[in-house]
Order: sequence, then C-alpha cells, then structure tokens
Amino acid sequence: MLQYPDIDPVAFSLGSFKVHWYGIMYLFAFVSAWLVAMHRAKQPGALINKAQVENLITYGAFGVILGGRFGYVVFYNFDYWLTDPLWLFRVWEGGMSFHGGLLGVIVAMMIYAKRIDRSFIGLMDFVAPMVPLGLGFGRLGNFIGQELWGRVTDVPWAIVFPKAMDPEGVGRHPSQLYQACLEGLLLFIIVFWFSAKPRPRGAISGIFLIAYGSFRFATEFVREPDKGVALVGWMTRGQLLCLPMFAVGLGLLIYAYVVTGKSDSAK
Repeated sequence: MLQYPDIDPVAFSLGSFKVHWYGIMYLFAFVSAWLVAMHRAKQPGALINKAQVENLITYGAFGVILGGRFGYVVFYNFDYWLTDPLWLFRVWEGGMSFHGGLLGVIVAMMIYAKRIDRSFIGLMDFVAPMVPLGLGFGRLGNFIGQELWGRVTDVPWAIVFPKAMDPEGVGRHPSQLYQACLEGLLLFIIVFWFSAKPRPRGAISGIFLIAYGSFRFATEFVREPDKGVALVGWMTRGQLLCLPMFAVGLGLLIYAYVVTGKSDSAK
C-alpha cells in the first residue's frame, strides 16, 4: 500500500493570490486543445483554418465551463440545488461534470457552426481529437486535489488518501490515474490516429463517444460512487450517463458508414 504524496494543491502564490494546480490543469487542457486544433487546421481540406481556431477554443471553453457546472448540479446534486438555486452560480465552490461539459460543448459548437456556416457534425469531428488530453489533465487535477478517489482495495498499488478519512491501513484505487491514462492518453491516441485519414462524416465523433463511454463505464467499477447519489441497480450515475453516449456513438457510425458512406469528414 502506498501513501498519498504530500502535494500542496496550491502551485504557487503571488502575495494573497493563490494559483491552484487544478486551475493550471485547466490551462494545460486548453493549450493542448489549441495545439491539436492548430495541427489539424494545417491539414489539406480542414474544416477550420488557423485563423478560426482561437474562436473555436473560446466557444469550447465556455461550453465546457458552463455545461460542466450545470451538469454537475443537475445530474449529481439536483435535490440540493432545489433548496439553494444560487448554488449553480457559485462555481468557486467546485463541482464539474464531464457529461454536462460535453453537452455544453455540443451546444457551443452548434452555435459556432451556424456562425461560420459549417457542418455541425463535421465540426464535432474536428473537435473530437482536441478533447482527450484535456480530460487527462483534469483527472490529474482530481488526483492532486484528492477528489474522486477509488473504492477500497488491497491491490499492491492502493493509495491511502488522507482526505478520505479512512481507518488506518485502508487503501483505495487511484482511479483518477486510471482515468487519466484511459480517458486521456489512450483515448487521445485512438481518436487522433483514427482522425489522421479522411473518414465519413460523423465517424470520428462516433469513435470518440464509444471509446470514452467504454473507458468511463469500466473505471466506474473501481471509482467510489458519488456520495448521496443513488445507484441504479448495480450501475453508478456515471455509468448510466454513458449509455446514451454508446447509443449516439453507434448511431453516428451507422450514419457515417451506411447512410453517407463517403469520406467527407474534416481532418
């Protein structure tokens, strides 16, 4: 069993102003998305040019933050929100949801696609490879902040998280690191490789949704369920929210390879 490394959640301070590692991870996420977008914008036939990348990232950032907060409140803490509606706007108190962030990005891309007169599905294909590295950085932020830890286990690499307030000698899965590797690095490799060649429109988004949904569904088995959120049978709320992702991802692949059947996706 391993002890959690003594990591100060505050990376550095400038007088009374404190910069937290979690905020830095968000910065890394947006920088990585920008770098991937710039690379893809240089490819022949790219749906987005380099001059449009900055606006794309801005729209995406608003979608992630607003949607992520809204999803956390509605999907995981709806009853509490009803007792304190203004809690939705107190983002400094923490709480973000990937599934909410995904919905926020979808809405933001709908608006941006209409603004620049581009295919919405084509734009989502362009965006999909930009997302995974940011997810990985976010999970590293969860690890540093000692949140969203795993279930109790006796595996040799189990970690004792002080914030979990467990009895002495109890270790947990470092599920944040599992997710960083699967939803971050491995998902990026899969989606980036798949997007390197022209694909039918909708295929890249479909692969992203299915792969992320699979990785998230699997890691939920070793992640501590959210306190106060009831299970649905044996499924956690996170697993339940992954089911629509599977369905939409499969639908996009059918649309891509059966309905359209042509390589017209933006690289």
